[in-house]
Amino acid sequence: MVELIQQLIDGLGLGSEYALLALGIGLTFGVMRMINFAHGELITVSAYVAYGLTLIGLDWWMLVPVIVATSIATSVALELVAFRWVRGASDFAMLLMSFGVHFVVQAGFVMYVSASARAFDRPSWINNTVSVGGVRVEVVDVAVIAVTVATLLGTLAILRRTVYGMAIRAAAEDFDTAQMLGVRSNLVIRSAFALAGLLAGVAAVLLLMRTGRAAPAAGLIPMLKGVLAALIGGLGRLQGAVVGGLVLGVVEVQLVSRLPDEVDGMVNGIVFVLIALLFIFRPAGMLQTAAAERV
Repeated sequence: MVELIQQLIDGLGLGSEYALLALGIGLTFGVMRMINFAHGELITVSAYVAYGLTLIGLDWWMLVPVIVATSIATSVALELVAFRWVRGASDFAMLLMSFGVHFVVQAGFVMYVSASARAFDRPSWINNTVSVGGVRVEVVDVAVIAVTVATLLGTLAILRRTVYGMAIRAAAEDFDTAQMLGVRSNLVIRSAFALAGLLAGVAAVLLLMRTGRAAPAAGLIPMLKGVLAALIGGLGRLQGAVVGGLVLGVVEVQLVSRLPDEVDGMVNGIVFVLIALLFIFRPAGMLQTAAAERV
């Protein structure tokens, strides 16, 4: 029982990061009907900025707002430079654009920085644990869950109680009707990308605290797992994205703990297979309810 509780906590900590990414992917899908496979580049760019700033001696607490701001700026910049040109295009064209952005950013870091990963110091408390009823809980898992809950509640408040949030929700429900009612498309789309960048920035902080490394493909696997979580919960569904992320985190921890060491690397392969299967058989998501809310 103690081991099961331990694994559940670890899974919720990992799933919280996936939930933040899934929510950002769901937001951009809601306003553009595009699955943004370049979403992971927000983490990659933020990782290299963090690496560069650690070289000049910045403390982690000073890095946090810079990482988040970098992610927001990168997300808005990608919308301005790339995605604005495929608005209203076919699904395939938008999908190709997102893949193109991913490969261009990755190739840029490989050619002009390095193909090798760059390591930097992590916070000193990252490996600390506390004992709760015989269960050893990592401080980082508690911090991740707490930060994720606060971020998700803040996002919910933005979407429900601000003019921009209500405009994003209206556009996600029916973009053409929202435009006829006076919603400004440019503002809504950029607001959605900015909010998705904020969520990715928080996820980047939590991820980089764990890994302490920058690499050209640093955001690839987290992005794919965010896409899978969004597909599990139903693309464009706020509650579904959160549930999908948490479910994926718990299932992944369970798989890793039960698979033999020699096949541990198959977990990422399983993610690719699941994404393909969901695209084919359940593109609207596995967790569908009549009351599901779209963002």
